[in-house]
Formats: sequence, C-alpha cells, structure tokens
Amino acid sequence: MATGKNIRTYFQGAWHDGDTMIMRAADHGSWLGSTVFDGARYFEGIAPDLDAHCARVNRSAEALMLTPTVTTTDMVEIIREGLAAYPKDAPVYIRPMYWGIHGDATAVVPRSGETGFAVCLEEIPMAPAEATVTLTRTRFRRPILENAVVNAKAGCLYPNNARMLSEAHAKGFANALVADAMGNVAESATANIFMVKDGELFTPIANGTFLAGITRARHISNLAAEGMDVHETVLTFDDFHRADEVFLSGNFSKVTPVTQFDDTHYQVGPVTRRVRELYWDWAHSVG
Repeated sequence: MATGKNIRTYFQGAWHDGDTMIMRAADHGSWLGSTVFDGARYFEGIAPDLDAHCARVNRSAEALMLTPTVTTTDMVEIIREGLAAYPKDAPVYIRPMYWGIHGDATAVVPRSGETGFAVCLEEIPMAPAEATVTLTRTRFRRPILENAVVNAKAGCLYPNNARMLSEAHAKGFANALVADAMGNVAESATANIFMVKDGELFTPIANGTFLAGITRARHISNLAAEGMDVHETVLTFDDFHRADEVFLSGNFSKVTPVTQFDDTHYQVGPVTRRVRELYWDWAHSVG
C-alpha cells in the first residue's frame, strides 16, 4: 500500500523507480506474517538516527527468527544512495524491510538463511509544527512477549493497533491511549507518550510490552543534556488526567502535542515546545 508519492524501491541489489513488486505468493512473509520493518525520516536535508533505525530492523528480523542479510553500515549506504535522487527539501519516509521466504519442515517456522530484503522510500510530508492530536481509551491492550513478538517492529503486531485506532476514530478521537497487560499506560496506538506535571517529565517505563522508541530515547538524551530528567515509571490513566501537558513521540512526526484525553483538555505547553526545539536543534547539529 502506497501512502506517499515519488516512491523508490531498493530490491535485489538495485534501486527502482516506483512501487516495485517484491514479494511472491508462497513467500513465508506473504502467508505466515514473518515481516519486519523500520521507519526513519529524511527532512530538511538530514536523516537523524538513520543508523539506529537500520540496526533495529536487523534486531527485529532476529526476533522473528529471520536472518538479517544487510549490515547496518551497508544499509545506511544503500539508503543514502536512494535519497540522493530526491531534492534536499523533500520529506521522505524511509522503510527498510525483511520477510521470510521459505519455511522449515512444518512450514510455520521461517527457515534461516535466505531472507527477503527491500527498502521503500516515499515522499510523505512532515506534520506541521502546529499539528495536535486527541486521545481516548480503548478496550484493546498491548500484548506481552509470551504471546506476541513485542520485541520487534513486526507487521503482525499492527492489526491490533488498527483495532485501537478504529475504535478511537469511531468515538471521535484521533488516536488511543493504550494499556499494558496490567492496566497501566503503555503508549498510544502509534507512538510513545510523555506527560508533564508541575514542570517535570514522565514516560511509561519500558516493561517489554511496547517498543521504547529511538525518538523517545533521543528526547530523553536531549533533555538530560539540558539538565532536565525524564522519570521512566509506572503511569496510570489517572496520572494522564492530572497532567499539565501530554505529547506523543515517534519517528514519523517526532513530537505531537496532545490537546485532549477523553474529557480532559491540555494546552500546548512550554515543555512540549522545548522538546521539539531540542530535537530539531540536535538533528541539524549532527547533519
């Protein structure tokens, strides 16, 4: 499914213009869901944390018992070669992907060795600085490692996220604030989450039910450099109702202020704005 325009695809050792066909009907990934991906961003002529995203897709592959076939260094080089065809001001979503091709004797377990690999580049605008989002609760929860591959950015996890979003949309909200197996806040349906109370920052502790994102870690690092600690801790829905500011953190939009959680409303506050400023300053400092 193409969501952007001006698509380029790296497959079988070469870049191709357009949304190239890459997967066959009998591939393990097609019918048994062994697909992983990662997402990085190119904007304003920079691709921050690109190496971290490439390294993570290899870890995700291993979590699904797939054999990564491209090193982080080579993957970064491939992607930069593909990005060279875009104008410097083009906003590009970068998606490296692996999938299983063959199964073992049971067919269910992907056979090690041969693994499908591709990179998709799509021109997709960055969210405007003034963009905000609203949240509501959902009856669907984040799974745990014992019943899902929550330690990977795996395609098979996303139908559950889709249920969360669909329920939120039906209630008139843009996204969902999601609980973990214990009923505490984990993240939104699409991104990690932070809250601010009395000038202090908090985020759900990484407990193995959600991916503690690369952008999340970058915000924590940037804030620490400013002398601002982020408390990684157990947070309840009541904590979010009592918060002064709330924002989402993810690769796709970096920082998205939350203006409403069910019947609780928030202003786009100074801490949220500062987190965004720090990210853009850091991103341009590393090039």
